[in-house]
Amino acid sequence: MSQLKLIYFSWVRERVGKAEEEVAPPKDVVTVSELMSWLARRGEEYAHAFENPKVIRAAIDRSHVRPDTAIAGAREIAFFPPMTGG
Repeated sequence: MSQLKLIYFSWVRERVGKAEEEVAPPKDVVTVSELMSWLARRGEEYAHAFENPKVIRAAIDRSHVRPDTAIAGAREIAFFPPMTGG
């Protein structure tokens, strides 16, 4: 897979320690949930951020997606906690 821009929001950003980055996931990482699992293995800060992937929401190219959504062709994937209030 080519370079993919990841954007982190709220406490996901705080735990990872950066707002965004460019990554090149392995070819066997094909869905949003597999991407979160791969990220969780990249280091302690990622493991902490993605320790409970069921609560993290994702958007591919600014459209909200489910964890089983394929990431092929994505330019940007954002991760954020559930929205509260309103």
